[in-house]
Formats: sequence, structure tokens, C-alpha cells
Amino acid sequence: MRTGLTDEVVAKLDDYENSDLDDGWKAALALADWLSGNEHSGKIPPEHYERLQRHFDEQQILRLGALLAVCSGWHRMIEAFGIRPDHYQAGQSAPWAAAAG
Repeated sequence: MRTGLTDEVVAKLDDYENSDLDDGWKAALALADWLSGNEHSGKIPPEHYERLQRHFDEQQILRLGALLAVCSGWHRMIEAFGIRPDHYQAGQSAPWAAAAG
């Protein structure tokens, strides 16, 4: 069984706020944007935190934030050091793209 995001969901991520994704997804994605963006600093705006609280309890919000912080930090590190997977070849499709076909 294939797990993870479907191609349909991935296609909606660039403009998730205007997509038909569930409002909980949109709130979580907005948090991901906030935590990973360079233009943001300081506390999450109260209106965004209230949006998260409509879909998640406090423990879920903290877990989501922790997961996003780890992923964002990992992404920034591999980009900063130019780390690529052992199997990486420029121009090659991602391995999961072939499995989806």
C-alpha cells in the first residue's frame, strides 16, 4: 500500500489557501509557511493560533510545530551543505514518481 501525499494533494500545495483542502490542512500548512519562512519572526500571530485551535488541541499543535521545526531545519541544513541522496542524478525523476505511474 502506498502511503503519503497523493499527487492530487501535492498539486494543491502551491495555492493551498484557495484550494479545496480541508480547513485543518490549510491551518497546518500556514503554520509550516510561518515556521519555515525567512520573513517571519517572533510569535505566531494570535489570529493564526486561533485558527489552529479550531482544528487541533494544544498537544497536537505543539507536536505539529515540533515536527515542522525539525523538517525545516533539516531542509535548511541539506541545502546549505549541498547534500544530495546517494542515488541523486540531475534531471532524474523522483523515485516515487515512477511508482505512481
